[in-house]
Amino acid sequence: MAEQTASGYIQHHLQNLTFGKLPNGDWGFAHTAEQAKEMGFWAFHVDTLGWSVVLGLIFVLLFRMAAKRATSGQPGGLQNFVEVLVEFVDNSVKETFHGRNPLIAPLALTIFVWVFLMNFMDLIPVDWLPMVAANLSGDSHLFFRVVPTTDPNATLGLSFSVFALIIFYSIKVKGIGGFLGELTLHPFGSKNVLVQALLVPVNFLLEFVTLIAKPVSLALRLFGNLYAGELIFILIAVVFSAGWLLGAFGIVLHWAWAVFHILIITLQAFIFMMLTIVYLSMAHEDNH
Repeated sequence: MAEQTASGYIQHHLQNLTFGKLPNGDWGFAHTAEQAKEMGFWAFHVDTLGWSVVLGLIFVLLFRMAAKRATSGQPGGLQNFVEVLVEFVDNSVKETFHGRNPLIAPLALTIFVWVFLMNFMDLIPVDWLPMVAANLSGDSHLFFRVVPTTDPNATLGLSFSVFALIIFYSIKVKGIGGFLGELTLHPFGSKNVLVQALLVPVNFLLEFVTLIAKPVSLALRLFGNLYAGELIFILIAVVFSAGWLLGAFGIVLHWAWAVFHILIITLQAFIFMMLTIVYLSMAHEDNH
């Protein structure tokens, strides 16, 4: 029974607050995992969308506040922090991006800060915000996840947005012909027209897989690391219900993992930003 209770606790914390079309034809929130699954593709993860928007607004308002209060005299703590962060991202772009595009640095800054804030929600104790949401809604069984990057829909949404920019700038810089040539004339080539024609399907298969792997790897890397981190926090929370001795051990585990996880959430935001810069730099290269 204890095992079933622990299993139910874990499954509950890994289920999103889902809004969609119910089996009776009405639109509403799913009350079970089965209902959420039956809603299909057009279901919305309200908690993921809500926290993504809220954290995005926090980022925008915080940086807007720093910009409005900026001074050439003695800067405050917020201005110092923002300036260091902007300089760090700007240097990363200058070292990695070899084209000319005023969008790249602001995009990189937005990605790094936004993804970091979404990852940072994983450091909040797993029961705090779900309990607040349950009390406010009056539903003690309310599903409520607070880490958007543990939802593959969020990470895929981010990566597909980057992928759309990759395609856009590849065509803009190289033209339709150049873009299609990259997909069909490389890596294998021949001066013989007939042989080259035979190599086109092989080249296209290899290059298309490489192209599609970019957004998939971006999304799954971020999702996998944060999902694993969230699951470990949930498992540690289960330890607290196993008596005072294991509960005390759980406190030590929680703080140890939280300290280590700070490195993970920062590193994952940095990797997502750097890969975005690298992919967009490749899209701006016109070597052929």
